[in-house]
Amino acid sequence: MTSAISIKNLSKTYFKGFRRQRVHALRGIDLEVREGESFGFLGPNGAGKTTAIRILMGLINKGGGTAKIFGHEIPSRAARERLGFLPEAPYFYDYLSVSELLDFTGRLFGQSRAQRVKRADELIELVGLKHAGKSPLKSYSKGMMQRAGIAQALVNDPDLVVFDEPMSGLDPIGRKDVRDIILSLKAAKKTVFFSSHILSDVESVADRIAILVQGQIRDQGSLEEIVSARIGTEVIFGVADLSAEVREKVAGAAKRVRYHDGDMIALLEIDADIDAFVRSGHEIGARLKAVTPVNETLEDVFVRAASKGRSEEQEEDST
Repeated sequence: MTSAISIKNLSKTYFKGFRRQRVHALRGIDLEVREGESFGFLGPNGAGKTTAIRILMGLINKGGGTAKIFGHEIPSRAARERLGFLPEAPYFYDYLSVSELLDFTGRLFGQSRAQRVKRADELIELVGLKHAGKSPLKSYSKGMMQRAGIAQALVNDPDLVVFDEPMSGLDPIGRKDVRDIILSLKAAKKTVFFSSHILSDVESVADRIAILVQGQIRDQGSLEEIVSARIGTEVIFGVADLSAEVREKVAGAAKRVRYHDGDMIALLEIDADIDAFVRSGHEIGARLKAVTPVNETLEDVFVRAASKGRSEEQEEDST
């Protein structure tokens, strides 16, 4: 399958402050985004996500390595013609309406007036701004502004759409709207590359992900590949009629126990004797409800990668 984005050994170093302290924003990252997929670019604040995206967009120069869009080395006019982009903190002229914003963007792509009008109507409908199409952008909420930004990124009907933190600062309804738009782009066979640190949103729309920490990619692949590790077994007993003293005879053998609505939910270690634990529950009169293998979550993987990155940074600083 053809690569929409191909990054090889990409690096970027900044110098900051009076003493020109060296900051390694990117440390030789490799990344492949296939055509037609939705790809989540994850990482904590300051990981280097926005730096990588700005290099891809041709807004800043890379330090080393290569970055290509549809086979074109960045910066490339041919690549830009197939590209739509929403930055993390977009700025639009306050007194333009979304219709005027889309008309202006269409002019930049050389579209005729008829094309601009038709495309603007389609996009305003898509992003749910028909009720506010004539209102000035300064009157828009954060969520509405994000929708307007997404619309301008789609004016040229791009093959690749890049969103930098598209769900940041949105309420749950606004985040759902953005997720739905990403899914609609995916259904239209567009390639979507987006950065985020909101893991639940990423899990619902991404085909594959990469986790960037301290300028390095720690994990990359499908969600199934990244969160496939098993961490234990969950056993649920009905214990509503049992005293706390009786429950503790079983609970002490578990790694972690919580109680909810008359149930004891116990997490056992991966090498625990499940049969023996279940027998001990039966012996005290508990009613077995479920036994379920438990895999680690994307949050587990993310936190572990971020913690490891912080530890390595502290070691570098001390050295």
